[in-house]
Amino acid sequence: MNSSASGGEVGAGRLDEDWLAVWLGLLLFALSLVRLSGLDLLGWVVNTSVWVDPAAALAPVSKDYAGLGGLGALLATYLGLVVLLGAGGMALGLRLRRFVPAFTVVFAISYGCWIVGSHARLAVVAPADLEKFGIGWSFKLTNEGGFIVALLAGLVVANLFPRFAEWLHEAIRPELYIKTAIVVLGAFLAVTVVGKLALAGSLMLRGVAAIIEAYLIYWAVVYYVARRWFGFNREWAVPLASGISICGVSAAIATGAAIRARPVVPVLVSSLVVIFAVVELLILPFVAQYFLSGEPMVAAAWMGLAVKTDGGAVAAGGITEALILSKAAAEGIHYEPGWLLGTTTTVKVFIDVFIGVWAFVLAYIWTNHINVAENGERAKAREIWQRFPKFILGFVATFAICFLIAISVTPAVRAELTPAIAEANTFRVIFFVLTFFSIGALSNFRKLWQDGFAKLAAVYILCLFGFVIWVGLVISWLFFSGVRPPIVA
Repeated sequence: MNSSASGGEVGAGRLDEDWLAVWLGLLLFALSLVRLSGLDLLGWVVNTSVWVDPAAALAPVSKDYAGLGGLGALLATYLGLVVLLGAGGMALGLRLRRFVPAFTVVFAISYGCWIVGSHARLAVVAPADLEKFGIGWSFKLTNEGGFIVALLAGLVVANLFPRFAEWLHEAIRPELYIKTAIVVLGAFLAVTVVGKLALAGSLMLRGVAAIIEAYLIYWAVVYYVARRWFGFNREWAVPLASGISICGVSAAIATGAAIRARPVVPVLVSSLVVIFAVVELLILPFVAQYFLSGEPMVAAAWMGLAVKTDGGAVAAGGITEALILSKAAAEGIHYEPGWLLGTTTTVKVFIDVFIGVWAFVLAYIWTNHINVAENGERAKAREIWQRFPKFILGFVATFAICFLIAISVTPAVRAELTPAIAEANTFRVIFFVLTFFSIGALSNFRKLWQDGFAKLAAVYILCLFGFVIWVGLVISWLFFSGVRPPIVA
């Protein structure tokens, strides 16, 4: 089986990658929920912090497993994934004698890239953190820069060591990794949404209205520009429009999978998203301080609508809050901290919720109206079901279950839900890194150029700086002008 192909191409009677991703994601989700009973089953998974001292880089995600140490947690995570994916590989009919050693190398390189991407010189964003780590500058990539490092490592393997890349082939399974990650992502978003319900109701309603209006404008215009002005086909235009419109990495990959685009397409889009998020981080907070200090909530919402990665948007919101609160304090106005950052985060979270919704819509449109039978007949209900990406159902299931649990339990139980889902979400990050390395290992520079990387960048620059940022500013002004954070008593 071609590891870059859809899971539906496996032999008859075998579980395909689409359904396997659903079951793997649901299993991780279910194991994380056991923590609510007092038994922590996933706390041993390794977590990587921003670091300058390598000894401080790794640790178990839960303090209950602190005795493992960083390297012990890393080994436990590797063994857990070998068992989990090995069992799944058997269901797919993979040859375990080839899969296990290949996956060992893929995991080592991928997680090594994540560790490198979490170094303070690459990841630190906030000026206070520069001082905390004793450094004068950084590339401000947030630790999502680790995705770029993993992609570059995969490209090196594919282009300089093609025989080695072929040996890794059995474990290079980008669709399985990313679909599993997106199933887990549903639970993480649900916890985040519930956590923000305590914000003022008016802010939430304004945020929802703003992102619906912005998203409908963003997606349609980017899709039109990519198709009409630059000549991209639908396979490229859809992930590009989604990546710029919603949250970038997750949105591009989820919607790309929904229309069954080749895996390389959304990952190239995601790489552009991360790169240009750095540019926005360096510019927009300071523009907001200079022009919008009198409208702090407009500035905060603008960060959520304009910066296209979760980490980048929240970081931009934090910098914007620090800059505007400092300027206001110098003028004798002391706003309560946290409200600007909360507004940015709320806007960003509700944009993220559109991942599943829009992927569902696109999957239906593509199976029933675009990618239809050659004779022009529309797909029948059974065919739609067969071609529908099942991982979206997993995403919806984890989101709905987690949301219902969160709003129905006591505050004490709800307080345990967030760290429980955080453990599953740590696996989601690992699967993301595995995806980026896998895509790089399946690609080569000549093919990337032929596939239109330069044109992708041109579309992104035109759309982002030509209208996305400014439409986001106008919409933020329409919905948040005149709203002020509370004043410190």
